[in-house]
Amino acid sequence: MPESPAARLADLVQDWHPPVVTSSRRVDPWPAAAFADLIDADPPALDDGDPLPPMWHWFYLLPHPRTAEIGEDGHPADGPLLPPIPGRRRMFAGGRLQWHAPIPVGSELHSRSEVTSITPKSGRSGEMLFVTVRTELGVGPGAGGDVAAVEEQDIVYRSEPEGAERRTIPRPDADQPAPGGAWQLRRPTDSVLLSRFSALTYNGHRIHHDHPYTTTVEGYPDLVIHGPLLALLALELPRRYAPGDTVSRFEYRLTRPAFLPSTIVASGDREHGSGDGDGGTDRATLAVAAEHVLPSLTATAEFR
Repeated sequence: MPESPAARLADLVQDWHPPVVTSSRRVDPWPAAAFADLIDADPPALDDGDPLPPMWHWFYLLPHPRTAEIGEDGHPADGPLLPPIPGRRRMFAGGRLQWHAPIPVGSELHSRSEVTSITPKSGRSGEMLFVTVRTELGVGPGAGGDVAAVEEQDIVYRSEPEGAERRTIPRPDADQPAPGGAWQLRRPTDSVLLSRFSALTYNGHRIHHDHPYTTTVEGYPDLVIHGPLLALLALELPRRYAPGDTVSRFEYRLTRPAFLPSTIVASGDREHGSGDGDGGTDRATLAVAAEHVLPSLTATAEFR
């Protein structure tokens, strides 16, 4: 019986034992202010001690590999948390984040990241490797500080070695009605916005800025809007519509890419409890989509 594609991927990573990776950096105001300007938003308070908005820690603790270490796709060719598979293609699939305390501006932010799950799978789109990276975020002086948040990110990898048949991803149908939801945000996107977000997050992935590479090598119909940008736009909804409340947990799933040219629409509704005796969970259901297209991201945000 021939070996399954998932089994072949499993063979490639069976001896991969990624290390724990740590990093530290002061939470300066500039990256947060720059992102607010990027999305034409009123900036949050950014004096020392003010809390970062949810997920804005993504603009800190960024790896900065040397140019000589960058692979064909714009990501590092190798790295401690990157699986050793040929022709590696990366897709951000979603994640979860639980906050225990704020991350204040002016604080020392520490991260401790490790791979907690490696799962080969086969599906209609071919063989894939699902990798979950867990990161503890600590705040304060000393080694690691006090844990403020725990994050998990799900990354999907494909192997497309040289000479492999190139896949083609069609542009999705734009036949969906306008989304419902009391919370609404519209964000026109273009190649300039994607380039600025790539720069702010030190993300060299060429599918966000190199049109010929994106269409001829990776098979997308146009430049791909960053998955993390979609997640951040989802969290703009509670930041703008429930500014006095604190998000304690955020869970999101990326279901399909969003492409240029498009206006991104974030929508959501808040659900105050479920009548379970203690009032239930106070949460919001959120979605982000290119206009008239099925959602690229679905999410829930819980409040405390």
